[in-house]
Amino acid sequence: MRKIPNHGALRMTKVAYPLGLCVGLFIYVAYIKWHRASTPQALSSITGAAHLSAGSAARAHEVFYGIMFDAGSTGTRVHVFQFARPPGETPTLTHETFKALKPGLSAYADDVEKSAQGIQELLDVAKQDIPFDLWKATPLVLKATAGLRLLPGEKAQKLLQKVKEVFKASPFLVGDDCVSIMNGTDEGVSAWITVNFLTGSLRGPGRSSVGMLDLGGGSTQITFLPRAEGTLEASPPGHLTSLQMFNRTYRLYSHSYLGLGLMSARLAILGGVEGRPAKDGKELVSACLSPGFRGEWEHAEITYRISGQKAGRLHEPCASRVSEVLRNKVHRAEEAGHVDFYAFSYYYDLAASVGLIGESGWWGPSQGCGGQATCKWWG
Repeated sequence: MRKIPNHGALRMTKVAYPLGLCVGLFIYVAYIKWHRASTPQALSSITGAAHLSAGSAARAHEVFYGIMFDAGSTGTRVHVFQFARPPGETPTLTHETFKALKPGLSAYADDVEKSAQGIQELLDVAKQDIPFDLWKATPLVLKATAGLRLLPGEKAQKLLQKVKEVFKASPFLVGDDCVSIMNGTDEGVSAWITVNFLTGSLRGPGRSSVGMLDLGGGSTQITFLPRAEGTLEASPPGHLTSLQMFNRTYRLYSHSYLGLGLMSARLAILGGVEGRPAKDGKELVSACLSPGFRGEWEHAEITYRISGQKAGRLHEPCASRVSEVLRNKVHRAEEAGHVDFYAFSYYYDLAASVGLIGESGWWGPSQGCGGQATCKWWG
């Protein structure tokens, strides 16, 4: 019997970097708010830790930090951001420390106390990275995504409360809203902002923006800026959102499909139910597995026994099962076929693992990206 991998250990550059940058900006804003309201003693402790640029003691660089926890469906990750700000200039991100732990917070829904150990381990990473005298000036936040959105509300809130207790006991700067669940639209919009900021698409009017595709473990997101009026008119309720930024208003097409992330969709196709072991340990038999295959697959701390159907015409029943899982859940925006997209998270991992993309990460229309669009796989 074989145990199939679930590719749950996503690397930082593929799953959390875009989200991390957006929350990094949030951390900077939180720092500025604290900085302006802090006491002279606290201000002195921060500026006292500033580094001097080479050859000039007069140009002091203020150094400060921020800590962001990304609580996904397959793991919890910590980002420790270091910023430097010369007097009168915009801060720059100078260093980032990253560490991830499995499983995700949602795996502890029935044993909340156990979740504290992993959170504390990641906090210790931040303590090692940040100078002691800056701990109390360093904002700390956690943003949870699809893993907790899939849980019943009461269970999710108990997990968040436990994390908040651990945060409050830490020496870092913690606010009342330090722990929260991001809704799917915010998750998609945050990634869209980051991708377009890094590609230069937001630097001025007239520049073409790019779309973003994010495939996580529990959900998948699509966000792009429609140019066709027909897209705006045909979009279902909840698929459009407005964003004001840099003195412009963006009307974005953005939607998150909860339950259609790689792991959750795989479980549904196999015939399982999220968060529940197979009844009486029953084996899940699927036409989407190779004939004669038999093994185990672990998802959200639950191990399922799985096997393929007997030899025969398996393509049709597998395609039918996938269509059944997707039926009436996914809206197809025709304009998306003419938009350049950046795809990351599991899109990148899976494409790279089977050799569909090279070192450049590009995958053009001739290789199946679709329509006239071009995909950039973020890695």
